[in-house]
Amino acid sequence: MSTLPAQFSGITVVTKANVYFDGKVVSHTVLLTNGTKKTLGIIYPGSYHFGTDASERMEIIAGVCRVTLDGGGAAADYGAGQQFDVPGKSGFTIEVATGLCEYICSFL
Repeated sequence: MSTLPAQFSGITVVTKANVYFDGKVVSHTVLLTNGTKKTLGIIYPGSYHFGTDASERMEIIAGVCRVTLDGGGAAADYGAGQQFDVPGKSGFTIEVATGLCEYICSFL
């Protein structure tokens, strides 16, 4: 059984979408009452590189992706119910082969 939330209660949603890579990656920012910031998004098939200022946790809700963290290391596959962390002042490449990948990104 997945520990990912099915919904968030008592939040503020920023209506302006975060659109990257000509609309191939789209998310919306949600602000929780405790000040926590998250984004909820989808990734279309392709390969995309993101840089990070703060540390991030990416939780996969649906679909499958392959992730390579900056600084070396082997690529790893993640599916629904799995997560990976990205250090601050770093980055990662995320690849989706088919379908959509849905995610929650938490800023740590």
